[in-house]
Amino acid sequence: MPMVKRGWLGIGGLWLGLACSGWAQTSTPPPELPREIEAAMARAKLPQDAISILVLDAQGAPGKTVPRLSHRAHQSLNPASVMKLVTTYAALDLLGPAYTWTTSVYVDGPVQSGILKGNLYIKGQGDPKLVMERLWLMLRRVQALGIRHIDGNILLDRSGFTLAETDPGSFDGEPLRPYNAAPDALLINFKSIVLSFSPDRSRGLAQVSAEPPLAGVQIPSTVPLAGAECADYRAALKADFSDAARIRLNGSYAASCGERTWPVAYVDPKSYGARAVEGMWKELGGKLTGQVRDGQVPSHLRPAFEFASPALSEVVRDINKYSNNVMAQQLLLTLGWRAPASPVASLAPSATVEAALGVLQRWWKERLPDTPLPMIENGSGLSRTERIQPQALGQLLQTAYQSPVMPEFLASLPIVGIDGTLRRSKAKSALGAAHLKTGSLRDVAAIAGYVLGNSGRRYVLVAIANHASPGTLSAVRPLFDTLIEWTQAD
Repeated sequence: MPMVKRGWLGIGGLWLGLACSGWAQTSTPPPELPREIEAAMARAKLPQDAISILVLDAQGAPGKTVPRLSHRAHQSLNPASVMKLVTTYAALDLLGPAYTWTTSVYVDGPVQSGILKGNLYIKGQGDPKLVMERLWLMLRRVQALGIRHIDGNILLDRSGFTLAETDPGSFDGEPLRPYNAAPDALLINFKSIVLSFSPDRSRGLAQVSAEPPLAGVQIPSTVPLAGAECADYRAALKADFSDAARIRLNGSYAASCGERTWPVAYVDPKSYGARAVEGMWKELGGKLTGQVRDGQVPSHLRPAFEFASPALSEVVRDINKYSNNVMAQQLLLTLGWRAPASPVASLAPSATVEAALGVLQRWWKERLPDTPLPMIENGSGLSRTERIQPQALGQLLQTAYQSPVMPEFLASLPIVGIDGTLRRSKAKSALGAAHLKTGSLRDVAAIAGYVLGNSGRRYVLVAIANHASPGTLSAVRPLFDTLIEWTQAD
């Protein structure tokens, strides 16, 4: 799922790749496209100059391995979400698979008979996975301190990230798509709400529920049932999200749809965190005299407790298997703030995009010194300006495969025909044998990762199509399946 941080600039703008470094000199010319791949391109109506392909021995020396297959591998292309491979491998390498984020909770006042006589502070430090269930657990920890009533305010400290204001609809005009959520030091549930629909034929209506509970937001409990076919049920609901305090469903729900869930980005992302915290606190039976609003932790306070995130290895799996864009951007920002390669690590009061891109650039030059730098905007791939050469990505994947974090990195990638974004892959002969990240945008389709050959040898596979035509992704999927099967059949 895509997302971009509009207006993000790196060192001197986007950081740009160096001059192309070629493969090791060899008298052997690169192989021609195999006949079955040419045929798959023809069926996809994809010109040969619209796609780049690279197949390498995963255990070969980066930059010195003669490719098994190379087609336009030095072209600089938009990789869409495949760019997440750069961000996630860098994070595993720099921070370590066991790295965790902490959300700190502070109590400013005494607790008497279950009442906090003062304010409660929650300070975010970039946790990418502070989802509804974990927010519930954190607030239960507050109650374990003996607090049932806060006779003051709940203040949310979001100062850990310094980011420019963004328009969530600027990328594709879809501000209510969860993938367009912006990063946040205190990112709660991806700033999204999930509407659930359950048909009740006997009453002629569908029950509607919403999670998490958002304070001050009215949501209808039912919507009329319709006898129509289940086509575009979202359009049939005629939902109106324009009012931050009230969601309206002006249409109907087809009974034939059965139970469905609809994730929606909240229309007022600035108020989402406050509404979610207040709603969850009250659902737990907590009372609040004051308000939930933004504020910074006083310097004299020390945390009452720190709430740890899942390990980075788990976060990276979520990012790559399900292509979570805002989590990838949270991770990139963390690199500039906490990575050992950062000259301001542990010193900077907040994370910035500029610092993050600087760390990533220095890391790339250290790990792949003779390989062209990609162009990075936000590290998630939801961008029209990000670029990478397939040969550079191939060398990165070779380096990652031969690194100590290979098990965690490999395990994060979707498995063909099994899970993640490749669960429905038609590359049946490669079922379970290929771990590949997918990427898609308008006019872009890409895959990159590893394929286990029948010989027992593992290969790097990179394929990126940039082609301005309707249905690029759907047309290219069968071609990608052919590439996977060809790579496996070594």
